Amino acid sequence: MKNKVLILLSIAGLFASCNDAAFLRENPETFYTPENAYTSSEQVKQIITTCYQRVRDIYCPFDNGSMLNVWSYRMGNGTDIIDVPNIRPDYRLNDYSINTPESGVYYDTYANFYYMITSANTAIDVANRPNISWDSEDDKKYVLAQARFFRAFAYRNLGELFGGVPIVTEVISTPRYDYQRTTRLETYQFAIDELEAILNDLPETINEAGRLVRAAAQHNLCQLYIDKGVALKAEGADPAKAYQTAVTYANAIIDSGLYALMEDRFGTRKNENPKFYFATKQSEKTEDRLYTKAGVEIKGNVFWDLFQMGNQDYQDGNKEAIWCAQSDYDVYKEEGDHLRLDYPGIYGPVFRDMAGAHMAGDQEDSGGFGMCQVMPTPYTRDIIYEGKWADDMRNSDAVFRRTIVGNVKTSPYFGKVIPWDVLYQKDANGNYNEACYTQLYPISVKIGPDFFSGAEDGLQLRSIFRDDYLIRLSETILLRAEAKLRLNDKLGAAEDVNKLRRRAQCGYLVTADDMNIDLILDERARELIYEESRWNTLLRMEEGIAIERIKKYSYWDYPRTTLNGKSFAVWPIPQKVIDTNKDVRLEQNKGW
Repeated sequence: MKNKVLILLSIAGLFASCNDAAFLRENPETFYTPENAYTSSEQVKQIITTCYQRVRDIYCPFDNGSMLNVWSYRMGNGTDIIDVPNIRPDYRLNDYSINTPESGVYYDTYANFYYMITSANTAIDVANRPNISWDSEDDKKYVLAQARFFRAFAYRNLGELFGGVPIVTEVISTPRYDYQRTTRLETYQFAIDELEAILNDLPETINEAGRLVRAAAQHNLCQLYIDKGVALKAEGADPAKAYQTAVTYANAIIDSGLYALMEDRFGTRKNENPKFYFATKQSEKTEDRLYTKAGVEIKGNVFWDLFQMGNQDYQDGNKEAIWCAQSDYDVYKEEGDHLRLDYPGIYGPVFRDMAGAHMAGDQEDSGGFGMCQVMPTPYTRDIIYEGKWADDMRNSDAVFRRTIVGNVKTSPYFGKVIPWDVLYQKDANGNYNEACYTQLYPISVKIGPDFFSGAEDGLQLRSIFRDDYLIRLSETILLRAEAKLRLNDKLGAAEDVNKLRRRAQCGYLVTADDMNIDLILDERARELIYEESRWNTLLRMEEGIAIERIKKYSYWDYPRTTLNGKSFAVWPIPQKVIDTNKDVRLEQNKGW
């Protein structure tokens, strides 16, 4: 497929550089053209595979040199939950004195979703050609349903992040400079229409892990109808019907009998506890260096199980999994970088630098070879677990490890728990060292495992080879809670939030009086940190919520000083897109 794309690009270059009309009329049969490059249904399925890969490239960071991955678009760099350490000022995404429509993260995000749309449009076009034969009509329907899902998925994201954007549904074979923006509401409606049209062509379950099922479309429809309701409300229209439809789609998943929160220990390590050694190198992982020898016993739990290798997919018994991106170490060794998660590297702390007198090396006890390109904000690491919120499985050491044992022999904390005041180098005035605070933090099980695949092959401990959740039932439940809240059903919303809090064995269950959008956002942070697309979450809310929370919870003062008087509800349309579309003026979003 890659070779054919290169050939097609070469043909396009030849055509563009040649003025000989006779040459252009020739039709050499040995050349690949858009008409003859695809001759079988298997080739169409390869385009669908490209769509899956495009989702991975956007959502599953594998390369710390990629703009999308370094800026951590998905994880929410610059929002209330993720900020940057003192060593990464160039990565900050909440300084609005430098964030402009020319910033690369906006263009890269916008472009990558349109690449997905291009692939989807190509698959739809080719699948419907008369020369393509199919094993069955159902086979064709499923391929088309997947292509239309990816197109709708891209437009949902574009609508939430950028507002109204040009809707492109055809394969573009010649340059165009006259695209016109739709409204945000129209963008959402297009995605809704696409997904509703394919629901019956998506299977309820499927044997192949990672493939789309009906619940993935229903989940996206739930979110889209919330989006639609918010957009209708902004226009002065009644959003109630949209919110009720969102609840209906969530009900279709939650009440189907196919999915359920995992309440009990399960999977490949259900009878195990996390196993950490205080060790600066591989050879020091001996029985006398186990955390248990230091008097620290970390108990496994069901939330920990959710993030152990081999436990993510529905096909492996995880009834909470709706859609997962696939990773595999053996395939990675054959195929290369895309099939890994660079979570320890991108999101991991750097104990070896900032706590080197007490904690060194890059083994599992320190989270692997973290480079701390972004960090959890004080809100994410501490504030949401203060007071009555502390008693929560998601705040346990198995899930969010706060217990760090010294591994440097010369340290007074060797084989002992290092207090965080020591790690943060708290001074006599009660202030933390800025470098230590921003580069050291609790290690989430989602980014720091207790063993690394590839270590035996000499692979640097900065990548993990675990399937990655794209949609988990817990998020569907939180979406339904949000829709109920917007319908003023606070009791129903509280009941949904408590489904997750009961599973997490929380000491405090919320009440109807507790319910507001901030509580929903807090619960999403507890449940979905390092999973949800936080920028989407904040920007699809009513105008002002994103700015308010960014200003309130940022570690740095950038947003508090540069967001004063500034209002925006979406990201800017990339300036490169506006400049290229020379025949029709694309209006820039308000506030940019």
